[in-house]
Amino acid sequence: MRGFKRYSTILRLFSPQRPNWTVSEISQALDTPSSSIYRTMRELSEEGFVEASADAHYRLGSAFIEFDRMMRKTDPLVLKGAPLLQSLVEQAELPCVCVLARLYGDRVICAVDEKTGNTAFSSSYERGRPMPVLYGATSKAILAHLPKRRLDAMLSDAQDDAARSALLSQLKEIRRTGYCVTRGEVDAQLVGLAAPVVNKDLAIWASVSMIVNSSDLTEEIEERITLTLATLSQFLAQKLNAYSAGA
Repeated sequence: MRGFKRYSTILRLFSPQRPNWTVSEISQALDTPSSSIYRTMRELSEEGFVEASADAHYRLGSAFIEFDRMMRKTDPLVLKGAPLLQSLVEQAELPCVCVLARLYGDRVICAVDEKTGNTAFSSSYERGRPMPVLYGATSKAILAHLPKRRLDAMLSDAQDDAARSALLSQLKEIRRTGYCVTRGEVDAQLVGLAAPVVNKDLAIWASVSMIVNSSDLTEEIEERITLTLATLSQFLAQKLNAYSAGA
């Protein structure tokens, strides 16, 4: 491992399922000499990206808290979108989780999430959790508006011909209507409704979405939500345009 990858590869080993690692365990997992891992862990520790815990184990460090705050204070999507998401939740009129998500490499990641106080279910979309780009309204609303070359690259190895053709037809429909609705694609019994948010100057390909229980969704409510999301996404896009123009 060379350059920054030697740091990121180690940091990506940490997870909710495995929050603590020793140098020996990391060495074994990455098939890398312990001496190299020790030097890297020492450097990461000095900068606060990992910190020592009991019995020679390491956990993620407080530097991530610092950078998370910085993201919240500087990311245009969060700055302009978070207040709108809070307003969307307040006006929902049914239990829901609302998500502002953006493209993250070949995945989608939630930048902000809010939910109503009476929401009994959980959504897989939560701040900081990478999600597949090919499934769910939150992701597909983003996918539908990617530049053709980038879209083709994402689909080239992920779909057989029939599935790829069906997905392209769905993405075309999303571009036509301005919103996407999927049922049970990410979480069973949940419906995702989403609208795209794009600003090419800021390199933002994102979506705003609402996730609800399928049993709460009538045709009338679905129509109201999709209209609300489409309107909100356009308003957010305008705010991002103004931000990028320095207004």
